[in-house]
Amino acid sequence: MRRRILAAVAALTLVAGLAACSSENDNLSDLYREGNTQGFISSDGRVETIPAAQRGDALSFTGTSTDGSEISSTDFAGDVVVLNFWYAACGPCRAEAPVLEQTYQDTKGDGAHFLGVNIYDGPEQATSFDETYKITYPSILARGDVDLKLAFADWTSLQAAPTTLVVDRKGRVAARLFGQLPDATTLRELVDDTLAEKG
Repeated sequence: MRRRILAAVAALTLVAGLAACSSENDNLSDLYREGNTQGFISSDGRVETIPAAQRGDALSFTGTSTDGSEISSTDFAGDVVVLNFWYAACGPCRAEAPVLEQTYQDTKGDGAHFLGVNIYDGPEQATSFDETYKITYPSILARGDVDLKLAFADWTSLQAAPTTLVVDRKGRVAARLFGQLPDATTLRELVDDTLAEKG
């Protein structure tokens, strides 16, 4: 019986490890609201859609991209944007990179924007990742940027990746995807649905 229990625990641990990466070197728990579990990510592949009437305030953020330019939420005002939280050493982030790029290419003509939020790397590592996986949309860098990290505290923990947010034309989070994207279809449907909403 003990062997069976240990085997089950080991199996669950392996599944959790494959579902998402956790950045142990970027502990933000003391920066987030004590006792508030909104920032906790259960990276189990769940997809959460939020009805328009129940969405919170618009996101407001400013960050520095891998090329040193500034990107802010105001750059996407009135548009749908997909935010993907990732870092280069994260296996699931690598696995889903082609899905993200494919969906970006498929929806940018309809007005969707994509923006990566790299939670751990410097510009060199992030740029190398983009080149390796042929990512053509930009990323901003959260390492060392407390204000940027706190801007997303209500919606995702920057200790866990990957996580993907679909943001509506009013800047509000319309959907969250926890963990690795299963396929391009799921994200495409969420983006299309958000694009179809009346502004």
